[in-house]
Amino acid sequence: MHLSLFFLLLLHLLFPFFMLEAPTQAQGKSLVSAIFIFGDSTADPGNNNYITTPFKSNFSPYGRDFTNHVPTGRFTNGMLANDFFARYVGVKEYVPPYLDPSLSIEELKSGVSFASAGTGFDPLTPTISNVISLSKQLEYFKEYQEKLEAAIGKEQTQNLIKEALFIVSAGTNDFVVNYNTLPIRRKSYSLSSYTDFLLQHAQLFLQELLDQGARKIGVVGLPPMGCLPVVITLHSDNAFTKRDCTDFFSSIARDYNSKLQNQLNDIQFKFAKLGSRIAYMGIYGPLVDMILGRKYDFEKTNSGCCGTGLLEASFMCNPKSYVCSNATKYVFWDSIHPTEKTYYLISQALQPTIDYITKY
Repeated sequence: MHLSLFFLLLLHLLFPFFMLEAPTQAQGKSLVSAIFIFGDSTADPGNNNYITTPFKSNFSPYGRDFTNHVPTGRFTNGMLANDFFARYVGVKEYVPPYLDPSLSIEELKSGVSFASAGTGFDPLTPTISNVISLSKQLEYFKEYQEKLEAAIGKEQTQNLIKEALFIVSAGTNDFVVNYNTLPIRRKSYSLSSYTDFLLQHAQLFLQELLDQGARKIGVVGLPPMGCLPVVITLHSDNAFTKRDCTDFFSSIARDYNSKLQNQLNDIQFKFAKLGSRIAYMGIYGPLVDMILGRKYDFEKTNSGCCGTGLLEASFMCNPKSYVCSNATKYVFWDSIHPTEKTYYLISQALQPTIDYITKY
């Protein structure tokens, strides 16, 4: 395989880090009927298992620390943040992939994930790796509602949607896989105008969710993209000895996050009269605290647990790969995705945001 194509395939796996809640039961009034997840790899519990794409993780060592050591399709060693979050709000133990054909109506009722590893807000992004676009995820959500209406009726379905928690997490692929790797969008957009282009698509997506009856919505910001081990590897002067974060990519995330917060504030103001709670979920700060050693006690922050930890992810992190003995010492499981411990800790950091969305 040509070296640049090899790196491009690796970069296709770069997704925003979707961090949510801790597993302890929420205190106070919480009226959460179900949880619905839209987005990319850290929100995908296995939908990509059911489509034709190279970007899957339903094989070991993924899932090494999951219940019964099962590789479910989650891009980590154990649970995702939305699994912790589902426990926190008391709806279920794990959030399953919508495309799993074995799901019962009871399982569907308490929520599913429509997310697909590799997708983004830009409609071009999911075509690069043949994954599920956000518009298709919305189609699946409409299909979901039809299934539920047939089982429990339209009124009950509408009430369930109204009281459900929605999480949207996308954006990193748009920058790292698409804009900064392929020339197509760079010919038409400056970095700033491409950020605005993505936010326009994000706003259209949120408008559609609101039109479908969603009222409690959290939108995850971008992580410090320049601190992902694979980004450090590909952009460092010496990938083995100089493994500091690459601020160019992280600065893109900071700018995007600032604009996203302003946009969400505007949307919340506009739709507050409908009883909506739309909030920004900031993961940049907590992740930087972990990676720079300001908080927590990780031993490895700039390489992953799987393989060398410098480049491996998805099919490159496989049953033949070397794996570290204790993933709790690592921020990252592979060269892109966090460990279960990282998801857990960031879920705790975002607890006040989740409470704001769900308790009123």
